Amino acid sequence: MVLTASTMLPIGTQAPDFHLPEVVSGKTISLATFADKKALLVMFICRHCPFVKHVQEELAKLGKDYLTSDLGIVAISANDAQKYPDDAPESLKAMAIELEFKFPLCFDATQETAKAYTAACTPDFFVFDEKRQLAYRGQLDDSRPSNGKPVTGADLRSAIAAVLAGKPVTNEQKPSIGCNIKWKPGNEPSYFG
Repeated sequence: MVLTASTMLPIGTQAPDFHLPEVVSGKTISLATFADKKALLVMFICRHCPFVKHVQEELAKLGKDYLTSDLGIVAISANDAQKYPDDAPESLKAMAIELEFKFPLCFDATQETAKAYTAACTPDFFVFDEKRQLAYRGQLDDSRPSNGKPVTGADLRSAIAAVLAGKPVTNEQKPSIGCNIKWKPGNEPSYFG
């Protein structure tokens, strides 16, 4: 496990489009899926990572809490499923069903979507406004598997509330910390230098 922080993509960056299969339904999900939503949360997660396991109940709760709101939510797993079979589509499908996710969980087999978003770790969070410009990227909250702080989703929920209210999100944004995305051999993105 390599502790990795968010790349902190520049605020205002336009959301890259994607066309990915949803692991439960098999439907293709893209930015257009959320065209009627005022805000969009894109989460990079996986099944095996202890950092994701630590917050997975809160992720499920986010889906339930914002189900009828103006927030679209999509989760994406981009890990190398050959080396990490827990992160293969069938296993992700079981995770989504077990946790009763109310948002699509997609599999990024080519890892191109993760690269387009400069995703670095699991979990990694990106909140886009109505124009699909980046308003927040960073952590869910201050909780980590070993620090004893409660999982509240405070940072992410505050950012979502601001975007939904049409207000600016605080500039004080802390990077998410988690396991590095498991890149396929030779596929590690250039933003890792």
